[in-house]
Parts: sequence; structure tokens; C-alpha cells
Amino acid sequence: MKRNFLFALTLVALVGCQSAYYGAMEKVGIHKRDILVDRVEDTRDAQNEAQQQFNSALEELSALINFNGGELETIYNNLNDQYAASTEAKELVSKRIDNVESVAQALFSEWEDEINQYSNATFKRNSSKQLNDTKRLYARMLRSMHQSEKKMDPVLAALNDNVLYLKHNLNANAVNAIEVEFKQLKQEIAVLIKEVNQSIAESNKFIETLSK
Repeated sequence: MKRNFLFALTLVALVGCQSAYYGAMEKVGIHKRDILVDRVEDTRDAQNEAQQQFNSALEELSALINFNGGELETIYNNLNDQYAASTEAKELVSKRIDNVESVAQALFSEWEDEINQYSNATFKRNSSKQLNDTKRLYARMLRSMHQSEKKMDPVLAALNDNVLYLKHNLNANAVNAIEVEFKQLKQEIAVLIKEVNQSIAESNKFIETLSK
């Protein structure tokens, strides 16, 4: 009970902070719509960076597969660094998506409240249609964001497996075992990149619509 109460207080404080932030931004002419566009752009950029990072990890793994002699520990350290960077890239994408959802909820709530203030039936109807159209486009974009985000988890899990296996078996047998799994991981990263590109396209479409 106490834990739930503390969580509720934290949530209320967070909502209050967000409301204060949006209010302060509006006073300087930056509205929720503008903030949403900025955050969608930030998410799109984070997805693009994550895509590049996963490609870098794949290249490092490819270097391991083509291992021709030398220090396996050096390759292990490089691969471990790539895994850590990939994890950070995914976490940033998740954080950016959360930020998008936060301001979108605030924007749509405000929009609905303002629609109810219309006395002109035509204006009210037009604004309602615009809101519904924007919500549909947003839902499609958000769904695509989450799909690409979820595709990152199995790739990270596979990278972690490879890093751990190499750590515990710094020898040619480890390289041979990892080579067997390499093709599957390569396919998973290809699917991930496709999902990310689709999500970026949906983000660009949403940004273009909201910026009109």
C-alpha cells in the first residue's frame, strides 16, 4: 500500500512538472504541437543512430567470423563495446518514444477540451475531424515505432549470447560456434533495419502533416 501511494505521488509530481514545462514553453511561443514535432524528430534520429550502431555491431561480429589469427581477446573487447553501445542506443530509442507519448497525450487532451469550447458548429466539426485524422496518423506512427523498438530486443539478446560465449571460450572453437549463429543474426538485423526505415518514413509523414 505504501509503495503504491509513493508511486502515485511520484506520478502526480511528474505530471505536474510536465504541465509546468508545457506552460512555460507556451509563454515563449512554443506550443505542444511544436514540442511533439521536435520529439518525433528526436525519436527518428535516435532510431537512425540505433540502426547504424547495430550495423557496426554486425561488422564487428563479421570480423570475428573472419578471424585469421591474433588476439581473440581484442576482438572480444571490441564486440563487447559494440554490444554496450547497441544497448544504449536501444534505451535511447525507448526513452524518446516515451517522450513522444507524453506530449501527444497532453496535446490531444488540450485539443479535445478546446473543441468543446466552440460555439460555431462548422468550426467544431472541422476541428474534430482534424483531431481524429491526426490521432489516426499518430497511432500508425507510434505502432511502427514500437514495432521497430521490439525488433531490437532479440538482436541485443543474440549479441549478448555471442559476447558471453566468446568471453568464456577465447579460442577457435568459439569462433566456429558463433559462425553458425551469424547468418540468423544477420537476418534479424536486416529485418530490424527494414522496420526502422518504415518507422522513420511514418515519422516523416507525421511531421509533415503536423507542420502544415
